[in-house]
Amino acid sequence: MEKQEKRTLTGCARLRGEINVPGDKSISHRALMFASLARGRSQISGLLQGEDCLATLRAFRALGVHVDTQDHTRLCVHGAGLAGLKEPADVIDCGNSGTTMRLMSGILSAQPFFSVLTGDQYLRKRPMKRIVEPLGKMGARIFGRDGNNRAPLAIVGGSLTPVKYSSVIASAQVKSAVLLAGMQTEGVTTVYEPHLSRDHTERMLRYFGVALESFSGGAQVTGPVEMDGRDLVVPGDISSAAFFLVAGLIVPDSELLLKNVGVNPTRSGIIDILRQMGGSIELLNEREQCGEPVADLLVKSSQLSGIDIGGELVPRAIDEFPVISVAATFAAGVTQISDAAELRVKETDRIEAVCSSLNKLGGRAEPLADGMHITGTGHLNGGSVSSFGDHRIAMSMAIASLRTSADVTIEDTACTETSFPGFWALLNHIRQD
Repeated sequence: MEKQEKRTLTGCARLRGEINVPGDKSISHRALMFASLARGRSQISGLLQGEDCLATLRAFRALGVHVDTQDHTRLCVHGAGLAGLKEPADVIDCGNSGTTMRLMSGILSAQPFFSVLTGDQYLRKRPMKRIVEPLGKMGARIFGRDGNNRAPLAIVGGSLTPVKYSSVIASAQVKSAVLLAGMQTEGVTTVYEPHLSRDHTERMLRYFGVALESFSGGAQVTGPVEMDGRDLVVPGDISSAAFFLVAGLIVPDSELLLKNVGVNPTRSGIIDILRQMGGSIELLNEREQCGEPVADLLVKSSQLSGIDIGGELVPRAIDEFPVISVAATFAAGVTQISDAAELRVKETDRIEAVCSSLNKLGGRAEPLADGMHITGTGHLNGGSVSSFGDHRIAMSMAIASLRTSADVTIEDTACTETSFPGFWALLNHIRQD
């Protein structure tokens, strides 16, 4: 049986300190993938050693890629090239990682062998037709449960044809899966999306020398391509930093400096949202690192106000809404979140999970079809909540506990290892009780 863990947390007087958050999860996945698909050696520094990224690492080892682990955040990938992957001897287990399963589907669809992708009980419930459909338009043969919408996915790889695909959702995973198939396909493959989703795939492919074109409505790649190994440095994950940004804002008399955080504009919606709510967040030492913008973030406790959040801001902050909801609870007035139906098909239904958890602690959160209506109460009580096996729910409730009037018990906190190993130690490090 998987280790569940349970933690009981108390409020604190203030937060102070200088911290480093783990490497960006999205960039870590892509660093492992593209280094494996390149020819020759790539050294990766700052890699997130969370369970999701380790699933990607294990997947490429199963495909014949040799990887040397140098220490807990550095490793050397000996890339096989696009033509060098081998048929896996067994089913590939993607764990809890939707990124691994969806992007690997794009890669494996164009490979001349058979493969099967599966995952844990949560990943096997998540929708996969969003990538099966566009890859199918390219000629990919992918078979799964529930009308090819659920894992396990059986992939009969082979030659594909280029496509012009218009996605109905702004999803970096959909866009990336199609582009990764397209870079192995003769001709121009184009993906259009309704709003700009995170562009780490495009940035990193260009860093590897791929002639990929981005435009206001999407991206396109001309295949087939070849990549040579490059050294990569992974910045801190803004999705992990988000928990400490909110913590620094809602706990009185607090000041935190978050070092070396990726501030890619397709991911920095959390900063824009918290600033619009009145939060004091300053970007220091702005710079570029391997094609990605990076900065140090200085956050100070602030009086927040509720706002309306929707439209193009949503895909730029989609993973941060659980902790944004905690900020909204301590903001004056009402925060309305809309255009965020995607939250219902994450690791859990995050709309229901967030509202249920906040309400159990004395908050006022109403679930909507595509978002939430949160009335700021300025305080929360103690109580017991579940993480629903979702790392972001667990960490968001931990941040909420910093301002509760009594103890908060969170069930199943081991899931935080998915994206943020060391979260609990870091939280304790900055507490001043």
